[in-house]
Amino acid sequence: MGTALHLSGPILVGPDEIRDEIWVIDGRISFAAPAAEPAGRIDGWVLPGLVDAHCHVGLDTNGAVDAETAEAQITRDRDLGTLLIRDAGSPADTRWIDDREDLPKLIRAGRHIARTRRYIRNYANEVEPDQLSDAVREQARRGDGWVKIVGDWIDRDTGDLTPCWPREAVAAALAVAHEEGARMTAHCFGPDVLHDLAAIGIDCVEHASGLEPETIESFAAQGISIVPTLINIDNFPAIAEPAREKFPDYHRRMIDIYERRDQTIVAAYDAGVPIRLGTDAGGTMSHGLAAREAQRLVAAGVPHAAALDAGTWGAREWLGRPGIEDGADADLLVLPADPRADLAVLTAPTAVILRGVVVAGG
Repeated sequence: MGTALHLSGPILVGPDEIRDEIWVIDGRISFAAPAAEPAGRIDGWVLPGLVDAHCHVGLDTNGAVDAETAEAQITRDRDLGTLLIRDAGSPADTRWIDDREDLPKLIRAGRHIARTRRYIRNYANEVEPDQLSDAVREQARRGDGWVKIVGDWIDRDTGDLTPCWPREAVAAALAVAHEEGARMTAHCFGPDVLHDLAAIGIDCVEHASGLEPETIESFAAQGISIVPTLINIDNFPAIAEPAREKFPDYHRRMIDIYERRDQTIVAAYDAGVPIRLGTDAGGTMSHGLAAREAQRLVAAGVPHAAALDAGTWGAREWLGRPGIEDGADADLLVLPADPRADLAVLTAPTAVILRGVVVAGG
């Protein structure tokens, strides 16, 4: 028998399920004690590792980064408690991470797919509408069950946010993604594109800052998830400011979205739209911010329990990955106090345990 570790709880198996203790044996969770005395014991409140459902490993402001930089990014996520990441688009080849037992688990969405000259330089595979389905097929095969398109971006001819694709092109691309066994998500800031995405029944939308009553109702009815990335939306005034003189309509649109951002997300939550936690790390945002985004959701008005679920139990279920289950990999946080009472404790875990090994704290 390999090494064993005793975790004395409370163990937060789920929002309403608590165990007094669990054990880690050979890197996996056990609900039964081992025959021999465990080599170590850690006391505290135990949660599944945090989930960042919108993160970019291998990406910075200029595009793809080298492996050393990508390792530093994902290590920071790990050390601050994020142990499962849905990478929402990266031009870098990060498959080497799968061979590293000491790094978080990564679910890739391939590379961003954007309309030609309608996104950040060096980020995306840029195509035209008649090429979208083929591009989605390629990235679905490159990813891990997800593909990401850029749904809207500034159109310099109109001077405002506009949809990047005709509805029929996105509908065809979504069908291709599903044919390949992948779910599709879309970057969306403004309101117009969300009508098209609701009409075709997309699986998920990133940011979703342009939701309005009609699209909120449709998203809720279809169970379309949103990943608000509020700590990034908070930066909209700075993002929009350089465009104030040249593209005043775009500037006004971004400021309007910014000013009603909290109201929008709370209205979506109240209507039953599934909320997932994501930080938009990579690009301009630093890594390791999942705990901060959870607190930001609460500051917006999302209930405390829902914000916690959005980055733990509910997120893992949505992504098809286990939490605290007998026989599952021991990817766990040990906290000094009950996170259901105060999300601030997420920022300073007592220990971070990945595949049964204490990788931080402890």
